[in-house]
Amino acid sequence: MSGTDSTAIPDPSSEPQGSGSPRPVTALPSPARLAYWSLRRELWENRWVYIVPLIVAGLVLLGFAFGLIKAHFSLKTGAPLRLPQAWIGEAFNFASGVLMLTYLVIAAIYCLGALHGERSDRSILFWKSLPVSDVTTVIVKAGMPIIVLPAITFALIVVTQAVMSLAAIVVLLGKGVDMAAMWAQMSLLAMWAAMFYHLFTVHALYYAPFYGWLLLASGWARRAVFLWAGLPVVAILIIEKLVFDSAAFAHMLLSRLEGGPAAIAFPPHGGMPMQAPTLGNVAAFLASPGLWIGFAVCAVFLAAAVRLRRYQGPI
Repeated sequence: MSGTDSTAIPDPSSEPQGSGSPRPVTALPSPARLAYWSLRRELWENRWVYIVPLIVAGLVLLGFAFGLIKAHFSLKTGAPLRLPQAWIGEAFNFASGVLMLTYLVIAAIYCLGALHGERSDRSILFWKSLPVSDVTTVIVKAGMPIIVLPAITFALIVVTQAVMSLAAIVVLLGKGVDMAAMWAQMSLLAMWAAMFYHLFTVHALYYAPFYGWLLLASGWARRAVFLWAGLPVVAILIIEKLVFDSAAFAHMLLSRLEGGPAAIAFPPHGGMPMQAPTLGNVAAFLASPGLWIGFAVCAVFLAAAVRLRRYQGPI
């Protein structure tokens, strides 16, 4: 059996060897495959980005279980109990809110360490020896808070709320609670559609400039990345107020944090869960100038981060 690599291809420009055959060269993987393995690398190196949300989801289910036990004994003894629709709806909103907050905290911590960490532990020397471009590396790192983390968060919210629903049915069904009427007002599919829309429009796409800025700060700061990411923002706010006596930058940041005019607000009004988005919401979001301006700003930040990674060595 020949020991020649099946991925080797002849190099037309190579000099013939002693036997007269061309020198083989190894074919490089496709950009999509390089991005796939780069993403797997990020998940392998940062297992905490999905372990921490799993722990939080487990704690939420544990707290909900204690609430159901209390409801069970209240119904058994005839003690007054709030309407199940109200407190179960609030429990669903609490679970969604805690997991979304966890996602945002994890996204910020990840971005601040994404480029700084490989420079501080000098692993950048190894990763740069591989045939993966700086552009691919930075784009994959940006895809973690914009695509991967919201997908993980949404999956955990769906599983958590599904388990909560089944537990509520088991505990309350035999206690005289009209579960059919309750679930008629609380459609799980509508709640999940609203949560999917909220996560990917507000926390992923509309927050893209924030993630790009944090990645840029991670690429240039030699230490105290959090301070280097926050101090320029604070400086702009102070200078604008002192010099121009205005707060336009602050209003812009607040508008960005709120998710734009087409966002579905969270938490929803009252105790009931979120309602499903409409085509009007989606169309208004896609036509929003703030969305595309944010993409342009994020692209500038990522381009600067690519350049920094290309020319900066380990710390």
